Amino acid sequence: MSFPRPPGLPLVDAAMTPAVLVLARPVTRDEVTGLCDDVRALVEARGGGAVVCDVAGLGPPGLGAVDLLARLQLAARRAGGRIRLRDPDPALHALLDLVGLRFETEGQVEEREPALGVEEAVESRDPPV
Repeated sequence: MSFPRPPGLPLVDAAMTPAVLVLARPVTRDEVTGLCDDVRALVEARGGGAVVCDVAGLGPPGLGAVDLLARLQLAARRAGGRIRLRDPDPALHALLDLVGLRFETEGQVEEREPALGVEEAVESRDPPV
């Protein structure tokens, strides 16, 4: 007996796709607490992982945006997750680097330490470098 193939990609599950929080306009100071609660709830509902923050509509980069993203990252980390930025303005990215905040960006390869105990083998026939 055969069954029809279910629609969609066979190995992609809803749990594998990250949750998305869209910041469509500049955020006021009063809204920060609610957004932190939203991020915490998204991370806890998925049991960890990344929450994608679409920051394209966040407005002009400034210290208010830096403060917001730092608080969102802190809320996500406390819940066992992290924040990944989608479509950040280059000026916002530069400002985050300037203040020492590193965020993962969609489409960017994660930087990781090499595995311990892994070294490149040298063949005796190889010329010295």
